[in-house]
Amino acid sequence: MNVRTVAMLTAGGIAPCLSSAVGGLIERYTDRAPEVRLIGYLDGYAGLLSGRSVEVTDEVRATAGRLHAFGGSPLGNSRVKLTNAEDLVRRGLVAKGGDPLRVAAEQLLEDGVDVLHTIGGDDTNTTAADLARHLAEAGHDLRVIGLPKTIDNDIVPIRQSLGAWTAAEQGALFARNVIGEHSSNPRMLIIHEVMGRHSGWLTAETARRYRGHLLEREFVPGIGNDPRRWDVHAVYVPEVPVDLDAEGERLRAVMDEIGCVNVFLAEGAGVDDIVASLEAAGEEVPRDAFGHVALDEVNPGAYFAENFAERLGAEKAKVWKSGYFARSAAPNAEDLELIARCTNLAVETALAGGSGVIGQDVGRDDELRAIELDRIAGGGAFDPTVEWFADLRRAIGQP
Repeated sequence: MNVRTVAMLTAGGIAPCLSSAVGGLIERYTDRAPEVRLIGYLDGYAGLLSGRSVEVTDEVRATAGRLHAFGGSPLGNSRVKLTNAEDLVRRGLVAKGGDPLRVAAEQLLEDGVDVLHTIGGDDTNTTAADLARHLAEAGHDLRVIGLPKTIDNDIVPIRQSLGAWTAAEQGALFARNVIGEHSSNPRMLIIHEVMGRHSGWLTAETARRYRGHLLEREFVPGIGNDPRRWDVHAVYVPEVPVDLDAEGERLRAVMDEIGCVNVFLAEGAGVDDIVASLEAAGEEVPRDAFGHVALDEVNPGAYFAENFAERLGAEKAKVWKSGYFARSAAPNAEDLELIARCTNLAVETALAGGSGVIGQDVGRDDELRAIELDRIAGGGAFDPTVEWFADLRRAIGQP
């Protein structure tokens, strides 16, 4: 395939990999095919629909490596689903009666794009697949090569999404400070709410990293500087039902003994129960453009705080959310290495005429490859029976 113009976009929520992935793609194309024109659509699919893009100049190519040290995205993000015309009309991104896929396709054709790199989660990459199919039906060959971004680490069938390790590390850092709030009030309940709509991986990994750091700390006996008060006492993930009564009884004993309780909670844990209670009360459940429950409005952390506070006899309950802190970070060394491998393969795949989402394919013994777009899906579940998570639960006395 003769590649003349390559476009990039970042979409969905941000993660600690977007800037680095953009920088890595620019560096690799500059090294392997410097004659290829590079552009970036601004604000994800919103920029594609409105024809807003930026040219990758020689100056940008020369300094692109600096992007590895930044969080966020230099191109900007948005949550846009090209098959949800009603939402896009309401937002003014397409005219009434317009077909968003056709509008996006015509913009790509106008810009002469041969390869589109989408850096995002399952919604971003399945939307790109919809766009590629639309163009193919019209007789145009567009190669779509995605990079898997989500701190939830729940893209099927990919072992490890870019930015997830960093988000867990940053969530653990966040927890080191907020758990100090246990000393701000007698009988204090602290809930650390971690992002993870469908998967508990990030919550579990954040708790594991936090406890690993805790075990390295030295405490002063006899003055209340008790490691038990800094520990994690419960970890709740969407994959494991929570028995509020049984857990309330167990954690009440912890509260009575040491005067505080610290909970790590995935934002998706208990959501089905919350939605059921809202619908039973005749209330409308708020949802986003993709049909997902609007978690900020449903507020799982507040739900658990309210349900546990009375059971535990807590004098004060506080919910802390680490999501925006964690997802905005620059990538750590683990993620930088994975980003480099993925962006290198993405460019090689593009130059060879391939398509797919670059990732470690669990169906192929974790081989790093261009995974077929029609195999990409979201909502991959975390396996709570994995040995390290089972060990964590035993260590904190959680059945």
